[in-house]
Amino acid sequence: MCYGYDGDAALERSLARRGIDRRNFLRGSLVGLAGAGLAGAGLAGSPAVATGKRRVPRGQISIQLWTVREDLFVNYDRTLRYIANIGYPKVEQALGYFGRTAKQLRRFHDRLGIRTSSSHDGISDSPAALEEKIENALILGQKAIVVPFLDSPNEDDWKMWAEQMNVEAEAARCAGLRYGYHNHAHEFSTDLGNGRRPWDVLTENLDRRLVHLEIDIYWAVTGGIQSGDGVDDPEGFTIDVMRAAPQRVRQYHVKDRDPANGDFADPGTGHIDFARIFAAQKVQEYIVENDEPDVTPRQTAEVGYRYLRNIRF
Repeated sequence: MCYGYDGDAALERSLARRGIDRRNFLRGSLVGLAGAGLAGAGLAGSPAVATGKRRVPRGQISIQLWTVREDLFVNYDRTLRYIANIGYPKVEQALGYFGRTAKQLRRFHDRLGIRTSSSHDGISDSPAALEEKIENALILGQKAIVVPFLDSPNEDDWKMWAEQMNVEAEAARCAGLRYGYHNHAHEFSTDLGNGRRPWDVLTENLDRRLVHLEIDIYWAVTGGIQSGDGVDDPEGFTIDVMRAAPQRVRQYHVKDRDPANGDFADPGTGHIDFARIFAAQKVQEYIVENDEPDVTPRQTAEVGYRYLRNIRF
């Protein structure tokens, strides 16, 4: 468990707005977990699946490889093959190239019929490192590079990082790449003083022309609950922070939240109303993720893909 769930009452209110009985919801979630994640497949009874006209195009579905890291470390090739066989057209790169060069990895991906859409890479510590990062991204055929994590209780650090990201984003743009930032919960819940939070500093200082946002929906919901600003309506909080940010939201991380304890959950098996969020903010990529799969990484990959193929909003 990463952060405690603050709000049995918040869950009650969130479910009530959708006309869902909490007891039946929890029973359905447990059945979904026991039955190979069928609730996440977008079948009847999944509370996070809404009837609507829009759907997620298959070409916009991806998976963050951090989700399947345990399998990657056992057998990288086999793991990428089952991801391709599930139907994923794209992956978001993480954890390096597992003994391959970028060129070798690209050839392997091409044989499987998948491609790397973006990658999680920290801010480079030198111009040479930045050049290498961009070169590898181009070789892999990526559209974007995303900074995955930053943390400090000091506002000046966040300002410095924003400046560094702007510089890197300019270099990425010149190479034909987009550059983004991926949130966690603490950007919304850390008090830097005078009511300022890291999210405020980032969105004020990141160049909206150069840097986009990759919104991790689980962490945004959790950040809203932790801060108190989203206790009554965590999905509404997430929508509000996206709409208020000057930067464009181009990517989602789609992982759910356990209604009992706030732990990670496979898409469609938790309490987050993804349909509401998707309807409010359209993006270009929907990336399945679960930091700590409850059953197996492969099941998370399968449940997440089916969920995104079946959800309507």
